[in-house]
Amino acid sequence: MPPNFAGTWKMKSSENFDELLKALGVNAMLRKVAGAAAAKPHVEIRQDGEQFYIKTSTTVRTTEINFRVGEEFDEETVDGRKCKSLATWETENKMYCKQTLVDGDGPVTYWSRELRGDELILIFGADDVVCTRIYVRE
Repeated sequence: MPPNFAGTWKMKSSENFDELLKALGVNAMLRKVAGAAAAKPHVEIRQDGEQFYIKTSTTVRTTEINFRVGEEFDEETVDGRKCKSLATWETENKMYCKQTLVDGDGPVTYWSRELRGDELILIFGADDVVCTRIYVRE
């Protein structure tokens, strides 16, 4: 039985988001806008077993992904490039998602989500740059 990620989440802390955007090649002006907008993302997760719907809303952009763990799905990287993604369970409470760009070259990107007590730990990676965001349930 998978852990229960369902609920609404607000961000408590964020580390290295600007460095992540730099690693993805996002220019300084866009990083500033993205950084300000991403300062208070609101995350809604609906879950039915292995099926997930995750909606992340900021003042600038809203993203939605719908996927089943273990099945490839279409997604966009943090900087908006189209990719094929595959989420798998890494541990009982942690899913890891590998992203493969559809077109062009770029850093190797991934994300993971882990439930740790009352917190949701979201990690974005681009090559060796890691951004960690901690959320708490609303």
